[in-house]
Amino acid sequence: MKLQLALDDISTDEALALLDRVHPFIDIVEVGTPFLLEEGLRPVRLFRSRYPDLPVLADAKIMDAGHYEARQAFAAGAAYVTVLGVTDLLTVKGCLEVATEFGGTVVADMICVEDLPKRVRQLEDLGMKALAVHTGVDQQAAGRTPADELAVMKQASRQSELFVAGGITPATLSRYIDLGADVAIVGSGIRHAPDPVSAAEELARLARR
Repeated sequence: MKLQLALDDISTDEALALLDRVHPFIDIVEVGTPFLLEEGLRPVRLFRSRYPDLPVLADAKIMDAGHYEARQAFAAGAAYVTVLGVTDLLTVKGCLEVATEFGGTVVADMICVEDLPKRVRQLEDLGMKALAVHTGVDQQAAGRTPADELAVMKQASRQSELFVAGGITPATLSRYIDLGADVAIVGSGIRHAPDPVSAAEELARLARR
């Protein structure tokens, strides 16, 4: 399993200081949606330059203008760009076309998708090869976890790498490994840990066992 660090409520300077300490333990660094809204694509360019061997995911959550917006993110150096799974399939197709041009990967964020098996089939028929189970912050506050959705998507998927996000910690990571996730997305479990380096090291050890 790969470990993805999600950076959301952070400044660029804080992110660089954190990455300098934890990047040996992570496989993908995510410029989260709040971070993109605050700083634009600048962090993507900086991370790509400073850590050339660390793939960057731009969590753009594209909903429209797929061809144009995906091109912006991939051209900035992102290896992965997210599109919302609920959006129009033409938007998804545009993202996938640009990803092929740049040699990147589009990840479909499946937050709020109601019929997961049906949508997984539709997206994979277009050529999608990465899907993200995403239990949002508001849903987590209501007591939901990604486990049920992950199990459904694992059964429905024929070809996709499965990303999972939603309050993952060292105590819960093994469950998602057992359910077949390929990438664990951790944000506050590292960023707000008392010792972020130790937390990242522990998560990496569990993910790579």
